[in-house]
Amino acid sequence: MANIVGRQGKDLNRSWIVRFGKRLRKRINPYLKRHSKVGDDAFLDRQHFPWISRLEEEWEAIRDEALAVLRHREAIPPLAELSPDHGRLDDQRKWRSFFLWGYGFRMDQNCARCPATARLVERIPGVRTVLFSIHEPGMAIPPHKGVTASMCILHLGLKVPRDSANCAIRVGTDVQHWKEGEAFVFDDTREHETWNRTSDDRVILLVQFDRPLRFPASLVAWVFMESIRRSAFVSDARRRLGSWETAFQRLEKAE
Repeated sequence: MANIVGRQGKDLNRSWIVRFGKRLRKRINPYLKRHSKVGDDAFLDRQHFPWISRLEEEWEAIRDEALAVLRHREAIPPLAELSPDHGRLDDQRKWRSFFLWGYGFRMDQNCARCPATARLVERIPGVRTVLFSIHEPGMAIPPHKGVTASMCILHLGLKVPRDSANCAIRVGTDVQHWKEGEAFVFDDTREHETWNRTSDDRVILLVQFDRPLRFPASLVAWVFMESIRRSAFVSDARRRLGSWETAFQRLEKAE
């Protein structure tokens, strides 16, 4: 009985987050964007983020760690299995995600596996989430919008299919093709989609970080992110990561 009540409580928590997120898009996001220190373009000017150049300078070290992790592909969870709320974005189970940070929580074991990447990303101001994002051949994420304008998203190309013309992201009306060793930042509250219509993996470093905001919008954003961080949405995902960690360790020991 207690387990049933607990599950119901978590479901209510999650449904509250979803409802609040939808309201946020319409009411709070325009307010946050009006107080943005980095503008409100689909793809944001990288001059606002001087730390990007350091990531690009050492991208090969990041790539090597990502490819080492990818040797244990089957122990890297599809995002939909970590977060069922993302199931509609990955109904093919072809979007694998290896987390180093998640909503401000550091994944110590994964960071230990990728020390160069961990060292570089922990210097990013306001870092929230860091992962190696793997789109397998034929992967496509349908058009959707992120929840909050309090964050920006960085993509750094690590392994891009040779047929790069068929591997891209659209944000609003703008389309970008990933390039190895090059990064860009975008606003995921605009409608966006991705596709990998090739026979190769696409691997990137994905970083979510706090959008630079003027006060008091910065306080509003902090309160919202803390509520997400303490929610069942995040705690359930962290618990699921624990079971995947066990599988990853087994494969490492078998080498």
